[in-house]
Amino acid sequence: MPIKAILTDIEGTTSAVSFVFDVLFPYAARHLPDFVRQQAGRADVAEQLDAVRQDSHEPQADVERVIEILLGWIAEDRKATPLKALQGMVWEQGYKAGQLQGHVYPDAVEALKAWHQAGFQLFVYSSGSIQAQKLIFGCSEAGDLSPLFSGYFDTTSGPKREAQSYQRITQAIGLEAAQILFLSDIVEELDAAREAGMATCGLAREGGTLTGHQTVDSFASIDPTRY
Repeated sequence: MPIKAILTDIEGTTSAVSFVFDVLFPYAARHLPDFVRQQAGRADVAEQLDAVRQDSHEPQADVERVIEILLGWIAEDRKATPLKALQGMVWEQGYKAGQLQGHVYPDAVEALKAWHQAGFQLFVYSSGSIQAQKLIFGCSEAGDLSPLFSGYFDTTSGPKREAQSYQRITQAIGLEAAQILFLSDIVEELDAAREAGMATCGLAREGGTLTGHQTVDSFASIDPTRY
């Protein structure tokens, strides 16, 4: 069954891990406290603050306590949906102000453009919020790449290391799982996608092998027609 869609991770796959940890996370940590204080009454922000209270089992936490919880989550890189949503809002301000530009590897840019031109549907699945995903590609160093993509998925579809998440994504895309090629640098994510029936390819940009999966060190080495 030929591949018709490509689903890609971001961090370590299309984009450098260092961009996330050395640029995005510190930016959010610096700007999130004032953002929350200033925007706590905004409906979409208030919704996420309530989700933080619920997830942390502190329903009475005031704004300053919620900020403290969020900064702790950033420090431990917790994959918490409300944190990701709030980080996305903070990053949006940074991108719009020209203080941030999304990093995408040049080989990924070229391959994504070529695959889109060849008729493959392109999707993203990342632990970062959908908003954050759109910002990385929409405000990238290579320009606006958002027209290349047909859709985005985040942790609202489920954890990235569970097969059920990929089953949900398959249903949302509307193809057979075997028609979707998933790209990631994490073997547990590749395992979960394969368990759900997807084709897989691992990215190991520093070399090496992701056990049990075809592994390459560049998007230039991926030919979707061979899966």
